[in-house]
Amino acid sequence: MRYLIGMVFAAGGALAMSLFVSNTGASWVARQFTFESPDQVSDVHSAVFMGLSVVGLIVGWAVGFGIGKAIERPDADDPDL
Repeated sequence: MRYLIGMVFAAGGALAMSLFVSNTGASWVARQFTFESPDQVSDVHSAVFMGLSVVGLIVGWAVGFGIGKAIERPDADDPDL
């Protein structure tokens, strides 16, 4: 069950990061450099956008996995009990 909760939170984290942070962060990073062609600007913007979205995915998964582990019932067959 914790994996399912982790996946749901990962999707939510990636969505939230993409909607609220990634575009602003990517635009800020792209403005910090000088480029010779518009293609370079686009490449940097896309790479930073995807990188920030992956960070949101990983953070969301970690939070969801932690919450899932906290609410999971222990198994009777679990040797760690």
